[in-house]
Amino acid sequence: MPYQHILKSLVDRTPRAIGAILVDWEGEAVQEFCYCEPYDIRFIAAHNGIILAQLKSLQSNSQVGAVQEVVVTTTDCHLLIGAIDNDYSLVMHLQRDCPVSLARHQFRDTVSILKKEL
Repeated sequence: MPYQHILKSLVDRTPRAIGAILVDWEGEAVQEFCYCEPYDIRFIAAHNGIILAQLKSLQSNSQVGAVQEVVVTTTDCHLLIGAIDNDYSLVMHLQRDCPVSLARHQFRDTVSILKKEL
């Protein structure tokens, strides 16, 4: 499956990345690659898919444009959540000391690749 290779490449190119997962509009895992328990990244993705869906629903009430990407920073990690299209999203889990600007660059490149694959 080409998604496994794409996600592995993203994680391996990003310093201190823990994993990445492609999810559908309900937050269900399509494919993941991670250096953690697959359950952990699926759990994270399911909840963050809900966050992205809520933000996307708010965009119709504002004039700021469509939500494309969200960065969530916690005391322990960073999460990147990005829309690929109306049905699929990418979630990336990063260690707290990961350089977020580099991760966002790699993340955006991967979203572009996934847009062509889906």
